[in-house]
Amino acid sequence: MQNTSILEIKRLSKRFGGAVGIDECSLTLARGEKLVVCGPSGSGKSTLIRCINRMEVADSGTVAFENTALDDGPKSRAALRAIGMVFQQFNLFPHLTVVENAMLAPMRVQGLRREAARSVAMAELAKVRIADQAHKYPAQLSGGQQQRVAIARALCLSPRLMLFDEPTSSLDPETVKEVLDTMVDLARAGMSMIVVTHEMGFAKQVADRVVFMDRGRIVEVATPRAFFGGAASDRAKLFLGKLERH
Repeated sequence: MQNTSILEIKRLSKRFGGAVGIDECSLTLARGEKLVVCGPSGSGKSTLIRCINRMEVADSGTVAFENTALDDGPKSRAALRAIGMVFQQFNLFPHLTVVENAMLAPMRVQGLRREAARSVAMAELAKVRIADQAHKYPAQLSGGQQQRVAIARALCLSPRLMLFDEPTSSLDPETVKEVLDTMVDLARAGMSMIVVTHEMGFAKQVADRVVFMDRGRIVEVATPRAFFGGAASDRAKLFLGKLERH
């Protein structure tokens, strides 16, 4: 892993009315690093990554991607295109085939012609081992297959950072592994990643660091060995204890 940072978050805060979303969160991601963000429901994990790609606009603080501030400026728009996002729900267009879903962004965002976009889409679908389903519609696929299509769709814009917001939380347990395996492949290929997940096995296998959040704040940042071997904070110990009991 290189030492150069790809993402810098400084004192980021977001409120929703009177409720705290995230509170004074600061974090740096190195190029090629894999970061897993965990914590109880409502701790601010999803809000944090949604503020990175400006799906939510923070009330205060800054986010910089490759030394470009992610704000309302013109340079920010180009930088944001290099950040891919995969959601809990697949958000595929039901009236488009798998390959057409994947082609859409290269055509609309990059201005590729249809055949060039199809070539890009098929290459990314092959990477996530779903190319054989290219001409089916989303409703004809399992949840795990649809999520792999969503990952391929994000990869079609050649992102340099991937954000995952609990990508397996809506899946049947039998299909979780195929999505996690796809994410492991991405990690091994050197993709910079921030993954919000409750899949602690994935964190142990892939993460360079684990970020634990509670009540909108980053409570602890540690290597997987340190975090799972003996979390420093009482709140993290309680969280891990509940996971073990389940």
